This record gives sequence, C-alpha cells and structure tokens, in this order.
Amino acid sequence: MEIKKITNDLSVSPQIAPTDMAAIRAAGFRAIICNRPDGEGSDQPTHEEIEAAARAEGLEARYLPITSGMVRDADANDFGRALAELPGPVLAYCRTGTRSATLWSLSEAKRRPVAEILAATRVAGYDMAGVARRIINGGKTPTDTGDARFDVVIVGAGAGGISVAASLKARKPDLDIAVIDPADIHYYQPGWTMVGGGIFDAPESAKTMGALIPRGVHWIKSAVAAFEPKDNAVILDGCRVVKYDRLVVCPGLKLDWAKVEGLEETLGRNGVTSNYRYDLAPYTWKLVQGLKSGRAIFTQPPMPIKCAGAPQKALYLSADHWFRNGVLNDIDIHFCNAGGVLFGVKDYVPALQAYMDKYNAGLDFFHNLVAIDGPARTATFEVKKPDTAPERVAMDFDMIHVCPPQCAPDFIRVSALADAAGWIDVDQATLRHKTHDNIWSLGDVMNAPNAKTAAAARKQAPVVAENIVADIMGREPVAQYDGYGSCPLTVERGKIVLAEFGYGGVLKPSFPRVMIDGTKPSRAAWFLKERMLPPIYWKAMLRGREWLAKPEKISAKPAG
Repeated sequence: MEIKKITNDLSVSPQIAPTDMAAIRAAGFRAIICNRPDGEGSDQPTHEEIEAAARAEGLEARYLPITSGMVRDADANDFGRALAELPGPVLAYCRTGTRSATLWSLSEAKRRPVAEILAATRVAGYDMAGVARRIINGGKTPTDTGDARFDVVIVGAGAGGISVAASLKARKPDLDIAVIDPADIHYYQPGWTMVGGGIFDAPESAKTMGALIPRGVHWIKSAVAAFEPKDNAVILDGCRVVKYDRLVVCPGLKLDWAKVEGLEETLGRNGVTSNYRYDLAPYTWKLVQGLKSGRAIFTQPPMPIKCAGAPQKALYLSADHWFRNGVLNDIDIHFCNAGGVLFGVKDYVPALQAYMDKYNAGLDFFHNLVAIDGPARTATFEVKKPDTAPERVAMDFDMIHVCPPQCAPDFIRVSALADAAGWIDVDQATLRHKTHDNIWSLGDVMNAPNAKTAAAARKQAPVVAENIVADIMGREPVAQYDGYGSCPLTVERGKIVLAEFGYGGVLKPSFPRVMIDGTKPSRAAWFLKERMLPPIYWKAMLRGREWLAKPEKISAKPAG
C-alpha cells in the first residue's frame, strides 16, 4: 500500500486490499473513496469487499467509479461533494491513484490557484498537465472553442470509419474530414477465423493505419473521452477539443473479457483461446493441430456480438481438421450457446445442423460462460432454460474457444448519444441519430437491429455518405439501409454456407441462386471468402469503391 498525501484532508493511492484497513485506520483516515470500477482488473477486490472491511474498522466508504481516461465534469462535482460530506481525512484510490488525483484537481479548480493544484499533485507524484486547461476553466471542459474544426469528424478508423471517409471523399473531394482513432494497426477481423483454421497467416489480416487513411483525410491519433453534442464538440483524452459540423460515430464495440471470471489471466495458455483476438487466433490453430482426443468446447455469449457466426465457424473448421486426420471420433465437441437456436435466420439452420450432426457436436443451448479456471481446465456455465430455475454447470475441457461478451465502448455507453442499452440511437434506415440531426452512426456500435458484420458496414458506409452530402446541400436523407449483413459460415475447408439477410431475417442474396445458393454449402462461396473478399476489403471498400454496395434510394418514408 502506497499512500500519497495531496492535502491534510485528502491522500490518494493505488489499489488497496481489505487487509489494509487496519493500517489505513491507524494512519488516521476516517473515510475511503473508491474511484475504480468493479471488474476492471482480475486482481482487484470488489467495492463491496472493501466497504465491508472498512466498516469493520469504523471507516466510512463511498463508491464513485470512473472509467480510465473518462473523468467527466459531473464526476469531479460528485467527488468534491463526497469530500465535503465524508469525515476527514479521506483516502481515495483507483488502479494507480491518477483518477483520484484528477478528480481532486478538477473539484478544487474554483477554490485554489492552478499553480497550487499542479504543485500539490506533482509532489504526490501525479502530473496534471494534461487537464490543466480544464483546471484553468474552473474544472469544466471548454467546448465553446476547439483546438481544431472540421466539416466532418469520424470517430473510429475501423471498417466503417475508413469506408465512410473514403465514400465521402469520392462524393465531395473538398470536404475537410478528420478521423479520430488511437490505433497504429488496422485489422481485417473477418480473416481471424481463417487464421484459427490454418488457412490464413495472421500478418495477412493487418496493415498500418497510416497506409489506409484516405488521401486528404486528417488522422487524429487519440482516444475519445466524451461528446458534447450541444457544442458540436468531441473531447479527446488530455482535454483537447475537436469541433465539427457533422459527426460520424463508428468506434466498433468492446470485447468484455473481464465479464468472464478468470478468463483474462488464462487466455493464450491452458488450452484457452479465441479467434476474436489477433494474437490468439494462431494459438487456436496450434491447439487444433495438437488435440488428438479429449473435450473441445466452443462458446457463444448473449447477443449482440460481432459476426454472430464466428463462434461456430471456429467449431466447424476445427472439427473438419479432426475429421480429415481421423481423430474426430476421439474428441467430444460441445457448442455452448447462451441463446436457444443454432442461427438466428431459420433458412440456414438445416445446412448448419447437418454439419453439427456430421461432427457429432453436442448443442448445449442456454449455456452462458461465466467463469473459467485455466489450470484446472474447467469452465462454468450459467444455464437459463425457459421456465426453469437458473443453475450453474461445470464442464472439463482440453481445449476451449471463447467468444467474449460484447458491449458498446465505455465512452459511448455513458454519452448523450446512447440509448438506454448503451448503443448509439439511430434511425434504422437513414442511420441518422434520432435526437442530434448532424450525427450519424454505422458499424457495430449503433442500435439498428442488424447483424454486426464487416459486410454490413460495407453497405452502411455509402448510405451515411449519401445522406451527409444531402444534408450539406440542404436536402432530406436520400439513401436507406435495408439491414443487410453477411456471414460466410465456413462449415468445412473448401465449403461455405453464405448467409446474407436483412432486417427481420429477410434473405438478401448478392448472387443468382444458380451461382451461389446461400442456404447450402458451396465451393463458390468458399472461393469468394478466401480469394475475393480480402482484396475487396483492402482495395475497394476502404477506398470508397462501392462494389455491390450502391445505396438504395428512399422511395417511401424511412423505417425507424
């Protein structure tokens, strides 16, 4: 435990433990503030445990969780109020103490000189230079003026962000566009299933971000901390402010590994893998090649997830390898799905079920992975069958492929742009925000009821581009999105069931049935996935060449 004094009334520290409470009381503290959200790290105790230990020592405790890099003005006000209400001196903590020091700095901005605040935190070992501008502004983010301004700002440089930037530039080359994304590398994530099946090499799925940002588009290499839509402002980490005339939000979604107890610390070893991470997909293939007998589990969490077919794609390619190598009969395969159906569009289920039968895979529906013990090779599932009391079931494994729970990024979920479930709230046809009419969204983060796939983003980007250009020209939206998504289900090496569908599960085939019947496994669909889609992604979609993605014109009132 490392306590760092800021004032006589407040000290901060990195993570504390329940066993530290006696020493904290002996040091003279009378209250504790926790600024670290539960579940942020696998090694941290819950606030409930901290609070119980604190009260046992006669200390008061307050829970004010702050997501790293996202200290809002309201959070600072809450911290200042807690300091005023709690008996002092107070010890505040988070993972390193930085969030607690930042909250104090902003909460004191109206009462202390800036130099005094910066000096007090510096002596304690915390540099508040990154929020000095907010301190000078009385603890509030200054969004009336910005550090930069653009015609269009795009948050996220994934498949959706780069595609919509390229589509906008193709339509209106004079637009001043900025893309905000902190990542150095852009990944072709649909390729990771093929990496896990030994078909692609991982480096084929990665390119440097700088090589992909469209020519003439500014790349702001930073993370977004918050949105201020009333001021047309995006606030970056470090309190820089970027202003916009129109905003596109497409940062993808968050893989919530920490939601499964014990998962993070065992990923990549003990037979635990996932094709949802670039560095782990090769480990999947290593495990598949090495397994000659035993139990292999493949999991799927509750929806929504990106590429809903990916969890079973991993199963099919693995089982196909075991089948070809004559060991399938010695491997007990289980598909543990939190949902109650094999695939959400019934037309494709017969073909998929036939392969599950071929591979003798057990279908364990309503099984949601909640904990994993890597060294013990045990997975625990919460089973919630209809009209049945929930129960927990443990399963041993020799290999487990995990699809992590998924949600909108933290800075999206807490923003004014999100709906009650945390997703960007858009009109499902025009992809325009329902409240803020100069904001659009596409990709995995918005709340339209479509499949979250790269193919969906390929169709959405031209719709957003068309409607933004129409808005600039003072016109109503002109293009609509029909919910199209595509999921090429790799049922064996050399054959794919090409699922293509829109809103409501309506089939949306891209090719005549005589070429590719998507409801049946075909070699033509495999050729499309293996040979054609990667170059289409890199050389067409990300460059604004809208192959098979011409926007559908609005001919009637948009759905919404």
